[in-house]
Amino acid sequence: MRALVAAAIGLAAALAVVFALAAMGSPSGSTSPKPLLTTVPGHP
Repeated sequence: MRALVAAAIGLAAALAVVFALAAMGSPSGSTSPKPLLTTVPGHP
């Protein structure tokens, strides 16, 4: 019985965290207009 109560408390806590993060929304930001500069190794 204690395991069931512990599981219910854990589930409630996890849902509270998920709902809190959803309420805050996604962070406002934008992507960089410059492309990432990468180098390709030369073939031997």
